This record gives sequence, C-alpha cells and structure tokens, in this order.
Amino acid sequence: MTQLFTLHEITASLGGEVDAGNTDAATQVSRLSSLAQAQAGSIAFFNDTKYTQSLQATLASAVILRPEHRHLTALPCILTDNPYAYFAKLSALLNPPRQYANHVHATAVIGYETPLPPELTIDAMATVGDRVTLGNGVRIGAGCVIEDDVTIGAHTILEPRAVVKHGSVIGEHCHLFSGCIIGNDGFGYAEEQGQWVKIPQIGRVVIGHHVDIGANTTVDRGALDDTIIEDGVKLDNLIQVAHNVRIGAHTVIAGCAGIAGSAVIGQHCKIGGAAMILGHLHIVDGVTISPGSMIMRSIQQPGTYTALMPFQKHEDWLRTAANIRHLEQNSLKLKLLEQAINSIKKHTED
Repeated sequence: MTQLFTLHEITASLGGEVDAGNTDAATQVSRLSSLAQAQAGSIAFFNDTKYTQSLQATLASAVILRPEHRHLTALPCILTDNPYAYFAKLSALLNPPRQYANHVHATAVIGYETPLPPELTIDAMATVGDRVTLGNGVRIGAGCVIEDDVTIGAHTILEPRAVVKHGSVIGEHCHLFSGCIIGNDGFGYAEEQGQWVKIPQIGRVVIGHHVDIGANTTVDRGALDDTIIEDGVKLDNLIQVAHNVRIGAHTVIAGCAGIAGSAVIGQHCKIGGAAMILGHLHIVDGVTISPGSMIMRSIQQPGTYTALMPFQKHEDWLRTAANIRHLEQNSLKLKLLEQAINSIKKHTED
C-alpha cells in the first residue's frame, strides 16, 4: 500500500520549511515526479529558473524549491537551500530499499575458514572463497564471485555477477553493481628483446566506506602498492581504473572515463563522462574536468578544465583541424609580417 506523507511529516524527517501559502497545509503526497509528468499526489522539485514555465504549468500537489523562488508558484512548497539534494533524500524516504530475509541459498558455495555473520544474504550460485571476512548485513547477489582473503564491510551490497578478486578490501555501506570487477590484474608488462614479460600484480584494491561502483566498471589491483578508492567516491558504469591509482574522498566520475596507472585524483573532484586521465599525474582537490577531455599533465590548482574541440559540421571541422595543424607555420608568417610592417613604419617615420 502506498504511504501518504504530509509536508510537515516530510520536513520533520528531512528538515526544510513548509510554506503552504493560501492552500491546505495538510497536503499529502506519495511519490516524486518531474514537473512535466507530475499529477495530483506528486511532489516535484524546482532547481533552475529555465524551468519556470514547467513550474507554473505543473499538476503536482507540492514543490520543493529555494526560498527566493517561492513567488514563482502558488502551490504548497517545501523551502530548502538545495532542492536537488532534498529531492534525493525525499526519494529515499518515499522509496525505502527492499528488505531481504537473511539466507544462504542452497546453491551458493562457501569456502573454508569463512565465518558467516548473523545477518547475511547470499543468493543463488554465488561463490565465496576461503578466509573471507563478511560484515553484518552484507548482501551478495546471484552469481557473484568473491575470491580468497577478501574483506567486505557491514551492509555492503554486491549486485548479481559482481566479482571481487583475491585480497581486496571493501568498506562498509558500499554498493557494487552488476558486472563490476574489483582487483583484476593491472596492465603491467616489461619489454625484453621484442617480447613482453608479464609483471605480477601483487598489490591489492582497497575501497573505503560509502563507495558506489557502477555496472561493468573495473578497478585493477596495484602492481606493488595498492589501488585505493577513498570514502564516498561514486563511480559510474564502464569506467577503467588502472593499477596504483588513488581516488580521493567524495570524488565522482561519470561513465566511460579512463584513468591510467598511478594517477592520483584529489578529493571532491568531478570527472565528466569519457574523460581520459593519463598515468603518473596528480590532480589536486576540487577539480572539475569536462566530459571528453584528455588530461595530459598534472593539475595544481582547483577549477574547471576542458580539453576538447566543440563539434561542427564535418566540412567545417576539417577546415578547423587544418588550421590548427598549420597554426605554428601561420604564427611564424604573422610574426614576419608584423616585423615587415614595423620596419616600413619606422622607415616612413624616418
């Protein structure tokens, strides 16, 4: 049965201020919706004045917005300085996670010297290796593989078919989505006489608390030192994190990004989708990197960085690329022309 909440019940739990205006202060809501799709019983959020028209046309029963935007609607409101974060918290309140009964499926395989905590869910065909340490409330989805000597902290969730390789350490309240692989060998080879000699990858992956790792993302183990993902990091789908990388606390990285070996990314960074970060460089705290950018050297100052060409029609792009290719030559011509003009001016003045 759908649960109804009054705005005052919501603010009692999440904070914020109710402003019902001239309408019924006992307004009840049961679901979150976008402004455009909201119906009676929905609560929407407004975070950008470019959506003012949608706000004024919405059929929502209530809206979450900033105090300075209150005048834009007559609907009952919850006022907060950060509507988007409030929306996230309210979504969790209105959509509580599914509760799983404690069980170990009959087809799951548990290794030697792996004690099971009192609260634990292991679904069908999961494999847990030897000497694994599982925290209370861990949930392991169907088909997951956890190799020997792994540690997984309390209340961490592994979605179906996630893989955690030997010796990896995962903190508490983490969420590993389907298909992610933690602790695979890093890409390490030494060249000798035209052939490649594999370098054993003997480091680990160490992941902090409250870390999310998206579907089909890979985090490689260190060659010598550990690959480290600090607390609160959020990784999207299809990200490659190479060996010996360190990602600072509360950094967020969007899908299809690639981080080469031994790169160090600071805390509270935002890395756009498909960004490429070369190896052995350092990015300080508080850096934002635009989607599709290739970062080829260290970044020493916080700020937003972009390294890509804007899109154009193909023919225009070809001309732009040709101009860039000849930029040094054209710059030299311009310098010679400037010198010639200055020489003529001087001759004229004399």
